[in-house]
Amino acid sequence: LARENIVKSFGTYVRLLPEDGLLVINLDDEHCRTITKNTKAKVVTYGIEHQVANFVARNIAFDSNGFPTFDVYYNNNFYKTISLSVPGKHNILNALACICVCHEYGIGKEDIKNALHKYTGAHRRFEYKGTFNGASVYDDYGHHPTEILATANALKQKTYHESWAVFQPHTYSRTKSLLDDFAHVLTNFDHIVLTDIYAARENNIYNISSKDLADKIIALGKTAVYLPNFDDIVKHLQEHVKANDIVLTLGAGNVTQIGPMLTSEA
Repeated sequence: LARENIVKSFGTYVRLLPEDGLLVINLDDEHCRTITKNTKAKVVTYGIEHQVANFVARNIAFDSNGFPTFDVYYNNNFYKTISLSVPGKHNILNALACICVCHEYGIGKEDIKNALHKYTGAHRRFEYKGTFNGASVYDDYGHHPTEILATANALKQKTYHESWAVFQPHTYSRTKSLLDDFAHVLTNFDHIVLTDIYAARENNIYNISSKDLADKIIALGKTAVYLPNFDDIVKHLQEHVKANDIVLTLGAGNVTQIGPMLTSEA
């Protein structure tokens, strides 16, 4: 129902475009494909799986940081080779969307290539925080299963030994309603550490705890520990994280404090 409402809202939004407007859509997303009927504006498409899109990425390769290089084709003709300084397949799609807009507004290929290469990411999106124990520490705002999965997939393109996700669930209601989804996406990491739920505006009327999430993850065959105190989390990681591991703090609350606590101890 929530997804249906989102699609409906975007359909309403798209209807506001004037006839001389521009609608750029991800052809790989079935919901994006449906909203084109709501506009008389020009539609430009991009994708990876759907090679019939106007702009597509081919010959994708990732370096040891998980940063992709790929060839862009425009209407099946080679356009430009692009290298990004942010990890993950989802950022290839983001770059293609950017290329669509820039091309339509007459920005040159070389300027597009250079600007995309210089972009190192938004604050709290797989943001590098430093090192400890020879391991790298990153911080990410992801607090919904879809976001966490995208981050996990981006992480897999990097070269590392083992991964440690420190996840702070955000709101009791979301944790309760998406408990199974959270458990499944978090199994993409080798080790999972859970903080207390970040209440935000809520009171815990849902009888839910991060221990419930830890139990779900353990039942799925992964290592998960529930440590409500940040100092205990830092100590746990200092004792167990090895060289060439990756530690990733995840969540929309104050979990971002853990990265600096780790790296300042290095």
